[in-house]
Amino acid sequence: MTYQTGTSGGALAVANPWALVPPLGNLEAYISAANKLPMLTLEEEQDYSRKFKSDNDLEAAGKLVLSHLRLVVSISRQYLGYGLPHSDLIQEGNIGLMKAVKRFDPEQGVRLVSYAMHWIKAEIHEYILKNWRMVKVATTKSQRKLFFNLRSMKQRFKTEDAAADAGTHRETLTDDQIDTMARDLKVKREEVIEMETRLSGGDVLLDPSPSDDGEQAFGPIAYLTDTSQEPTALLESRQRDVLATDGIATALDALDDRSRRIVEERWLKVNDDSSGGMTLHDLAAEYGVSAERIRQIEVAAMKKMKKALAEFA
Repeated sequence: MTYQTGTSGGALAVANPWALVPPLGNLEAYISAANKLPMLTLEEEQDYSRKFKSDNDLEAAGKLVLSHLRLVVSISRQYLGYGLPHSDLIQEGNIGLMKAVKRFDPEQGVRLVSYAMHWIKAEIHEYILKNWRMVKVATTKSQRKLFFNLRSMKQRFKTEDAAADAGTHRETLTDDQIDTMARDLKVKREEVIEMETRLSGGDVLLDPSPSDDGEQAFGPIAYLTDTSQEPTALLESRQRDVLATDGIATALDALDDRSRRIVEERWLKVNDDSSGGMTLHDLAAEYGVSAERIRQIEVAAMKKMKKALAEFA
């Protein structure tokens, strides 16, 4: 809002009560400014409407819109339960308000506020249905009516239950409440049950964002992802299989007979009792050398096999 200031720096007069400047920094400031805009009398509203309709006077249209911004704010508050930003709801409602101003006929004998309510709600409804979930929850006219009335009717039922019994606390609808809702909204009982089920289930992020401390949040993506069929995983698995068969066989062929037998007995042989092959001392006794010598031969053979496997890969 533009002010004229004196030498003391205080606001002396409002130069333009319709201005929404300086730029507003947050939603609360916008709502406060919208509520301070002057409301129109019936005569002013009709005068501005006729000027816009006959002369395309955009300044007159602007005053009609600005004077009803508080109406959009009030209506948008009714839809905060759908988890969408209040600022976005207001923005969509303002689009509906502008459509209403464009189509408003002052000769019909109704106030703009009554006419605009339909357009504001219709625009907010469309926005919610498009953005509330990726999967459409309401496609027919009756389903849309059910979607936007189910929450309020559930709240009414809860209030009635609380009044009847202070200890009653029920999250789901009873059979009688489902029948009442279906009758009042003129929809099938099954449609009420289906919509209630879909609205009561919360959305889950498959891949949550990291927390404030930088830690990666755990989400369903961690256990829903099937990595076994990824090309890189398949190639790595196939390479491991080849190395475990042909690669090992090629590496063993590069060893002398004694080194090969020591490696096979120590690492590749499994007895029926799963106890493994011969120990260092068993092999030392067989070849007539110390256990340390068998270990040295084993280390040298493993190094040679590692080099052979690298060349094979």
